[in-house]
Formats: sequence, C-alpha cells, structure tokens
Amino acid sequence: MDNAKASPRTSITRRRFLGVSSGILAGLHFQSHAQDQTVESAKPRIRKLGTLDLDLVETTPVVFKDRVYRFEYVRPGYWDNATGDSYFRFTDRETGEASAPFAKGYHLGCAMVEGGTIYVMGTNIWDGERIDIFVSNDMEHWETWNVLNLPGYGIFNTSLCTIHDGYMLMYEVGKPPEVAGTRFTALFARSSDLRQWELMPPECTYSKDRYTAPHALRHHNGYYYNFFLEAVNGGYEQYVVRSKDLIVWELSPLNPVLKASDEDKQIANDKLSPEQREVVANATNINNSDIDFCEHNGKLIINYSWGNQHGTEFLAEAEFDGTLADFLESWFPS
Repeated sequence: MDNAKASPRTSITRRRFLGVSSGILAGLHFQSHAQDQTVESAKPRIRKLGTLDLDLVETTPVVFKDRVYRFEYVRPGYWDNATGDSYFRFTDRETGEASAPFAKGYHLGCAMVEGGTIYVMGTNIWDGERIDIFVSNDMEHWETWNVLNLPGYGIFNTSLCTIHDGYMLMYEVGKPPEVAGTRFTALFARSSDLRQWELMPPECTYSKDRYTAPHALRHHNGYYYNFFLEAVNGGYEQYVVRSKDLIVWELSPLNPVLKASDEDKQIANDKLSPEQREVVANATNINNSDIDFCEHNGKLIINYSWGNQHGTEFLAEAEFDGTLADFLESWFPS
C-alpha cells in the first residue's frame, strides 16, 4: 500500500474525529464566552467619562468642605509645570481652579480627608526611603512631619485609610529584593494618631510572587480592599483583592476592575487644546492603573490613568452609581 495515501476507512475515521474535536472546541469556546458574559453582567457598572489631562497619573479625589477636589502629583515633566520640580496641589473638580503648590520636590502622593482636615502622604524622592505627611485645614497652610524612614528601601505609591482604631498606610516598595520580591509590592504600617507608626509584620504584604503594584487601600466591614495593577496579556489591568488580616488575600472573581478601552480616549475636559486632543487620539493604550475614588452625593467619583505604562500617560475620570460600601462589597458577591 502506498504510505503516502490513507485508506478510505482511515480518512472517514479522521474526518469523524476532526468533526467531534471541532464540536468540542466550539462548545468550549461558547462556554468560555458565556462565562465571560456572565462575569461582565455581574460586575459593578463603572461608567468611563474620558480624559481630563495629559502627563498626570497619581491623583486622589476627595471631598473637602462639601466640594470635590482632586489631589494631584505634578511631575517635573508635566506640560504645564514651569517650576522645574515636582510638587503637589489640589484642583477643584467643578471649576478647574488649582490650589497653591506645596510639598516641592516630593513624589507619588495620596490624600485623605477626615472631618475638616486634609492629610497628604508623599515620598521624599522617586524610589525614596522616606514618607512624610502634610496636614492642613485650608489648603494654604501645611504642617509636616516624618511618617516612615526606611534606609535601603525604594518607596513609590502610598495610600492612607481609616480603620476601626486608627489608620492604615499601604506603601509600595521595589527594594530591597528580600522584602519586595518581584517589584512592586504592598507593605503596611499602622498608627493610632498619624504621628507614631508601627510597621506591620513582614507577612503582611501583597504580593511578592509577581507584579502587583498597589494603588488604593480601603477598609470596610472588617476587610481591607487593595486595588492594584496586574500585568496581563501584554498590558496592565486594575484588579482588587481583600483580606481580614493583610496576610491571606481573596481575589475578586469579577476582576478586572478596569481595563484599557476606547472610552478612555473620550474627551472629558473641554479646555484641552486641539494638539492635546490629537495626542490623546493617537496614543497607545495598554493600561488602566492608579485608581482612586471618593463618595459624593451617593455616587463614586473615580480617577485613573491610561496609556502605555512607560511614561506616556493620561488622567481620566469615571463614575459608579452607589456608595463606597456598595462598590467594595459588589466585587465579592456571596
């Protein structure tokens, strides 16, 4: 028999096998698609509003004296920064008016409002060893003191939240490697008065085994919620985990919280110039990161960044109809 040819029986058997295999694969694809659709329909509905600015990344929306402000870390290379250095400021969400700059030379800040007082954390330098706090009742006069001083560490983003008996600070580290593992990793410190701080045990972390850059920390109903950046599929997506002890973490079955989409490039700031709008339209978008949010009038105001995760980045805004408690709990359906 010519080995180059298959017998009719062999050909029929092969066609039947291929037909069954194709059917199985089609069924698996349909099942996967159905599961994806189920996850999407169960997710909290975040409505993306579009781009607010260029070259702004780390921001925190807060409510202060019944107005929504956006804490902004202004980088040296920001298009409207003529100072030659980094600094912090607050921008009125409604009017766009910015406060006077403060914390010159500081980086990667975060903000929290409690009562009538604003608290801002900042890293002394990029990849720094020190975190300081800035405190004000009017956005004009600032008191400052040291929070953490960790020689040999490389500190980046921070996030501060209230807990039942004080405050918890999440801070991102890239070194030393025996502490950080895979850069970039969340560590934690605790305080009862924002002046005396205690480092949490080394097992309180997320996560040394892979890229999980932390962005926003909240505490609700006994759980810590950590919104972080996960590296996936050639890009970066915003994920959330929760924990009762900062050691054992539960990944949301509804992740990702945010991922890159065409909605990111909508224009949500009519003051952007035609040239800036063109930059937005032509930009590479593989990333949704640096999420933070605040509750105002029964709605969550969300800021996040998008771009290429390598320096060309944009500030965007989104909304969620519901309370902060609704938002946090809905990522972990019972």
